[in-house]
This record gives sequence, structure tokens and C-alpha cells, in this order.
Amino acid sequence: MQARARVLRVEGRQAWLELTETAGGCGRCDEPGGCRSVQIHHAFGLPEKVFSLPVDFPVGPGDRVVISIPDGAPLSAALVAYGLGTVLLLLGAALGSLVAPDGRADLFGVIGGVAGLALAWLINRALPRSRRWRHRLRLELAPADHCVQSVDTSR
Repeated sequence: MQARARVLRVEGRQAWLELTETAGGCGRCDEPGGCRSVQIHHAFGLPEKVFSLPVDFPVGPGDRVVISIPDGAPLSAALVAYGLGTVLLLLGAALGSLVAPDGRADLFGVIGGVAGLALAWLINRALPRSRRWRHRLRLELAPADHCVQSVDTSR
């Protein structure tokens, strides 16, 4: 996934960037059959357009750059953020119901489900501390005239 940006300023090895493209999702928002997901997203507030990233090549104010994230990284993040909680909720509820004494399956199911959600929350809080996880979600910066292709070298 890629986005184009313009360099506003450089401080040391940090470049302050402004996104020049506002398309979201698949980029077919205004085409026939497009889902208009950007309009739905904007209902929750406009996204920040200015942010900083580390830069390791010569760049100056006004330069155009390409920001990319490795293929599959957004899907992995969504699966962990949403899928893990769902799976652990259901698994905890099922296990709680299985170990419950007679007549207490509902109560133990709720307790197991809450325990599953708590475990998912703890895992999601711990993942950003993992160097390997952060590396999978890294943003890469390149000059706009370079074709950027993210390659997953962890396989």
C-alpha cells in the first residue's frame, strides 16, 4: 500500500510530511460501484494529514516522496486487532461453559468470555513492544521518482 506526500520540513533525520492524496481503501470511492468508504471514515473526523517519519536519504522542503507499508501488513493488523478478540471471546465462553458445574453454564460462559477478551486486550497491548511486530508494520519512505515495492523478507 502506498501514498504520496510532500516534505514540509526536515529536522535531523525526521521529515515532516503532508499527504497529497486523500483516497482511502481501494481508491474507487467516486467510481461507479465504489463503496464511498472515505465518506464513512470522515464521519468520525478528518484524518491527520501531517506527520513525521525517519528519513535516510537527502530530502528537503517541497520534495515529493512515496510512503509505503508492506503488503499484507494492514490485514495482519486488522486480524490481530479484531479477529483475536473475537476468537478468544468465543473460545473463553465455550471453555467456561464446558467446565461449569450443573446449572452454572451461562455464568461460567460469561466469565470465560470476559477472560478471553481480557487476554486479547493484553496481547494487543504487548504486541507493539515486539520488535518483530513493529518491523512488519513499518512505514518506508522513498523519493517519488522511485518505484517502491515492499518485499516481505521474513518468510
